[in-house]
Amino acid sequence: MITIISATNRKDSNTLKVAKEYERLIREKGREVLLLNLESLPVSVMSAAIYEEDDVDFSAIQEQYLFPADKFIFVMPEYNGSMPGVLKMMIDVADVERAFYGKKALMVGIATGRAGNLRGMDHLTGVLNHMKMSVHYNKLPISRVTHELDAEGRLSNTTTRLVVEKQIDEFLYF
Repeated sequence: MITIISATNRKDSNTLKVAKEYERLIREKGREVLLLNLESLPVSVMSAAIYEEDDVDFSAIQEQYLFPADKFIFVMPEYNGSMPGVLKMMIDVADVERAFYGKKALMVGIATGRAGNLRGMDHLTGVLNHMKMSVHYNKLPISRVTHELDAEGRLSNTTTRLVVEKQIDEFLYF
């Protein structure tokens, strides 16, 4: 099973729109896929108490989205030249060994500017490698994302859509 992580808690984000496109394209290929929108993370992940006691809401997220996945797709916006803090917080409070060890990851960087979050993808690669994850080589930066999406939030640029489909096909084989 593949879990796509929309790696921001910002409401109505372009990141979520792109993540939904990945979800749609993977479903069309007949694969089981779930979308974890970090908007749905419980506020308790920000509390120090989460390290001391089980959090029922976060445990349910891990059971549904993290533990059963054998592959992850991180769709990640650029926040100050790196990854969103909410993504790092979610990783830090997760049961890392059960959720991530030995699994595979794909990255998609999202930015309104021209770099497509290359630096953030590099930062996350280091974190994931530390957690014994294999990161697919084809990290796709989607720059100027507002020009890539139509009014319905779908990828409208034919070239970008083809590159995304190629990336997905490679990852499914990976």
